[in-house]
Amino acid sequence: MAFRARALYDFSSENPGEISITENEVVTLYSEQDVEGWLEGTNSRGETGLFPASYVEILTNDLSDISSNNNGMSAGHGQAELPSSGYDSSYHSQSHSRAESITVPNSSHSAYPVQTPQHHSYPTSQGSDDDWDDDWDDSSTVADEPGTIHDNDGTSSTAYTVTTSLPERRSSAQAKSSATVSKNLNRFSTFVKSGGEAFVLGEAAAFVKDGDNICVVMGQYGPEWQEDPYPFACSIDDPTKQTKFKGMKSYMSYRLTPSHTQSQVNRRYKHFDWLYARLVERFPVISVPHLPEKQATGRFEQDFVSKRRKGLIWWMNHMTSHPVLARCDVFQHFLTCPSTDEKTWKMGKRKAEKDELTGANFFLTISTPAVPLDLQEVESKIDGFKAFTKKMDENCLLVNATINEFARKQITGFKKEYQKVGQSFKLLGQAFEMDQQAYSVGLNRAIAFTGEAYEVIGDYFAEQPRQDLDPISDLLDLYKGHLANYPDIIHVQKGALTKVKECQKQEGEGSTINERCNIISCATLAEIQHFHRTRVRDFKSQMQHHLQQQISFFQKITGKLEEALQKYDEYII
Repeated sequence: MAFRARALYDFSSENPGEISITENEVVTLYSEQDVEGWLEGTNSRGETGLFPASYVEILTNDLSDISSNNNGMSAGHGQAELPSSGYDSSYHSQSHSRAESITVPNSSHSAYPVQTPQHHSYPTSQGSDDDWDDDWDDSSTVADEPGTIHDNDGTSSTAYTVTTSLPERRSSAQAKSSATVSKNLNRFSTFVKSGGEAFVLGEAAAFVKDGDNICVVMGQYGPEWQEDPYPFACSIDDPTKQTKFKGMKSYMSYRLTPSHTQSQVNRRYKHFDWLYARLVERFPVISVPHLPEKQATGRFEQDFVSKRRKGLIWWMNHMTSHPVLARCDVFQHFLTCPSTDEKTWKMGKRKAEKDELTGANFFLTISTPAVPLDLQEVESKIDGFKAFTKKMDENCLLVNATINEFARKQITGFKKEYQKVGQSFKLLGQAFEMDQQAYSVGLNRAIAFTGEAYEVIGDYFAEQPRQDLDPISDLLDLYKGHLANYPDIIHVQKGALTKVKECQKQEGEGSTINERCNIISCATLAEIQHFHRTRVRDFKSQMQHHLQQQISFFQKITGKLEEALQKYDEYII
């Protein structure tokens, strides 16, 4: 049976995935159970999405429950009443990673607490893969050496409670006259979840050590991350299948060799996965490259292991070339902690998971150039980059689909056609052999060699995509992950600009909010600048490699044809 609810107040959607509802509108629900204060359903216009659970009243089968009473509690559900449509959404609570207690006044000014738990989760790599075969602290944290068993270790997390009082009902005019800079109604918003809103509103507070400072400098083309004075690289080699629990579980271990230490460490895919989650949590306006996707079956097949290693190499190259990511403590711990030092590994792991410089506090670590940016110019640059990434994403998908189809034709169609031509030449030579004239023998051999040459060329076509098309596809997959990151990064910066515009009509808060918005803007533009520089480097290198491989490929074909041509002079007298 479909559930229905009646809207108590107007709600205007502000983000993708939300829908607008109007007072007294009846909406269809997918479920009566809300998720972190939000329900999903379909409005009267047929739009499907999320809306606040506290803005609607669940309707029961009893028609007597469908009344126009907007006060008190929702029948049978114990939901506290929010103010009427004059309610100022600026007072909505915003905590994205904490349990939240909201005190809501009713018509008689008595308060009812509503507990709404919030959980901030960060994405790990996509898909399913038995490499993640157990919890992090099972019996293997660093990559096990063969025959090594480790003890279990548990971790704990701390929950916080924030109490926010919502104002009593008032008119829209009153709300505007006494409003301060508002908080975002949508707690699912990236601006809220990233901590951007809390930072702009001055709610961030943490101790920042000198080593945690991240510098943005003014370069030739705008804000840039300060270069790493000690750049390094890291190789990934020797994927090895290992076992634990007396052979009951198997996994692949990769050997990492950072150039600045030259000390080898072994890491499993799940360690990369853990590191990725920590980096995403730590750096809300930096595009952390996505890991190669997981796979549930065939994890130990040679082709999959080889493809995953190539993907991890691309990932590692982007990590080590990023001025901020390459220097962060958790990444250095991942690269340098000895595989056999379980105690040191766990200490570094716990330190990373308890890092206070995440969310809003991350922005406290950023130092910017002395001269603030022109926010109108910033907005124009951000809009331009947004259009660029959209177009790049569309065309990357097109190129990927095109080269994959071309590779398929080379592997199957071209090979088959060249083999057919080769076979036909061979058959012609066999027919000529029936002549049995001495002066025909050389011609018959040359024609047979020509047929074999065409068959070999067919094999060349089948093998070639691995050399020149697959690397481009791998690069496009990596950038597909980057392009998927940027809408959220842009949303954080756009949210900060929105707060600046809100406070322009008010007094007393503008200067500090402008300063904080400038920090977010500098960091965002620095990341965009890094993206463009890296993109130019990667695509220049890969296109050069592709054309070099194509030239070598056709030279090899030409050489084979020239060899066949010579046979007609060698065999025929």
